[in-house]
Amino acid sequence: MVPRLKEAKHISSYTLWIKFADGTEGEIDLRDELVGPAFAPLKDLDYFNKFRVDAELHTLVWPNGADFSPEFLYEKVRIPA
Repeated sequence: MVPRLKEAKHISSYTLWIKFADGTEGEIDLRDELVGPAFAPLKDLDYFNKFRVDAELHTLVWPNGADFSPEFLYEKVRIPA
């Protein structure tokens, strides 16, 4: 089963609070995950904060097409670093 992201809120810096359809929720710091060309624009905090939860993909997406798989986000919330 693919996790379905339902909500996301900016907490501070590159940290978001996210909640999945099964009730799993928590904070996730994505600062160290912004690697590669698609994520380069997200290093600008103003741009990073333009995220939204995509209703079809059930994950975080940005205007430039960058996204994280819902499975990755789910594991990061369930097993924090």
